[in-house]
Amino acid sequence: MTDPAMELPFYYGSISRAEAEEQLKLAGMSDGLFLLRQCLRSLGGYVLSLVWNLQFNHYPVEKLLNGTYCVSGGKPHCGPAELCEYYSKDEDGLVCTLRKPCLRTADTPIRPGVFDTLRENILREYVRKTWNLEGEAMEQAIVSQAPQLEKLIATGAHENMNWFHGKIARQEGERRLYSGTQPDGKFLVRQKDDTGTFALSLVYGKTVYHYQIQRDKTGKYLMPEGTKFDTVWQLVEYLKMKPDGLVTILKDPCVNRNNAANATPAVPPGRLDRRSGNGYTPAPVTTDSSMRLETLKDRPAMPMDSSEFTSPYDDPEELKEKKLFLKREQLMIDEVELGSGNFGCVKKGVYKMRKKHVDVAIKVLKSENEKGVKDEMMREAEIMHQLDNPYIVRMIGICQAESLMLVMEMASGGPLHKFLSSKKDQVSVENVVELMHQVSLGMLYLEQNNFVHRDLAARNVLLVNQHYAKISDFGLSKALGADDNYYKARSAGKWPLKWYAPECVLFHKFSSKSDVWSFGVTMWEAFSYGGKPYKKMKGPEVMSFIQNGDRMDSPPGCPETMYTVMLDCWTFKHEDRPSFAKVEERMRTFYYSISKKSPSEVPEPVE
Repeated sequence: MTDPAMELPFYYGSISRAEAEEQLKLAGMSDGLFLLRQCLRSLGGYVLSLVWNLQFNHYPVEKLLNGTYCVSGGKPHCGPAELCEYYSKDEDGLVCTLRKPCLRTADTPIRPGVFDTLRENILREYVRKTWNLEGEAMEQAIVSQAPQLEKLIATGAHENMNWFHGKIARQEGERRLYSGTQPDGKFLVRQKDDTGTFALSLVYGKTVYHYQIQRDKTGKYLMPEGTKFDTVWQLVEYLKMKPDGLVTILKDPCVNRNNAANATPAVPPGRLDRRSGNGYTPAPVTTDSSMRLETLKDRPAMPMDSSEFTSPYDDPEELKEKKLFLKREQLMIDEVELGSGNFGCVKKGVYKMRKKHVDVAIKVLKSENEKGVKDEMMREAEIMHQLDNPYIVRMIGICQAESLMLVMEMASGGPLHKFLSSKKDQVSVENVVELMHQVSLGMLYLEQNNFVHRDLAARNVLLVNQHYAKISDFGLSKALGADDNYYKARSAGKWPLKWYAPECVLFHKFSSKSDVWSFGVTMWEAFSYGGKPYKKMKGPEVMSFIQNGDRMDSPPGCPETMYTVMLDCWTFKHEDRPSFAKVEERMRTFYYSISKKSPSEVPEPVE
């Protein structure tokens, strides 16, 4: 998870706007002079600081869902180096081209951000505790799921900061601030309640001021009418530089003794390396196969143990050529049909990449199919092409040849409900919990990125193997706008009503909370081993059943904890339903509480 900008001689790391401008002044203020720095507002992003006509211009560089980078409104690039190279040739919306890099001097190291100094320790501790992994198995898990793991730990990194005091009352916060000296700017952050809202308490003129840290519809944190951030700790770091509506900037933290050790985090085992800027290079991963076997033999098979876990574009060289439209000669299509529908059929195939060949599933549109189906298939492709998560079927691209073809990752185990109904005696309840936890991880990714699936069901969960599930079929999905928290359909279509929340049926409103309802129904299907929800009821009967306060009974043998999650997913009012952040946490907690199994108890993978 090395920052791809670390090797750039004009990258300064976590410096402020004022510090960037000072560096540009010292370098002469010539037109086109530029440097790159870490963006504090968005995870993994940068800011391009550029001089033109003796003025400073600052352009945020966002890291997109698929791992590419772009200046707002500009073209995506596979890395910050490629982005800067592009703008050195074409201004494409900037005030001028990038003409001269503002190079770091020998005594100006790259400044690590507050999260950079914590990342490796937190990440390894998370994987160690939740997955019970060590050694190469841990490194493999981290590499395989790096973007998702980083986002997961980044959003909770405030809990490791010395200024975070957890869930304490306002009065207790004041007592802690008043203890000892009370210089202006002394502060702490506390959690207000179980909903995940926070408050910032700050001393100024011997008085304590309290500010609510708000969270908008997209999940970003901000002070009232202030700048938006992906995480609480980014907001705090920003407020150390600008008051943004506060009575003063943040200065000295009121240290929580439980988190005091994190004020100067220990460096994880590794070696010093001057080239890295922050003086650290991760310890090399051992390749001793005997050690790997020793590590893996006492735990169940996990998704990251399969080669299918990694993205087809895990090699940066492959990512450079990632395009929506594929050339026909890159595809080899087998006549074997994996399935069929109104749109056409799904065939097995191979996608020929630069350095490897990968098995794919190819959705082939019937040549005589109407334009509406083609348009729907294109919409699905455009949505899926933006998504990159180990628990979502990845979209490779589209090929327009003898037919319109949608090329996707292969998940040879087939739909979850069919697999469970045919293998009931071979699949344990723990195995079902494992698969549904993976589905919750995929849905959490969609929630975090403001996507609504609208068709989550066991038929649209595909298995790579018995221990690895992926969410598929994004034909009805919608990407929400930055300020939207739901999508409203203009009219009802051929909708899977038994999986739909009340507000979907009654008001045609879809959100992540309506996907949560569908997740509950999908859980019921899974724990009933492919059973049909609501038995023989029709759509209107199901709606009356729900409105009367009735819910489906717990499937036989389903753990009570899992049925409780289902019931919470089926809360009538969408605003009272848990988010996928909460659902995933509960699924994870339960899964890891029951997953201590010996190798003999692990079922055989799908053949």
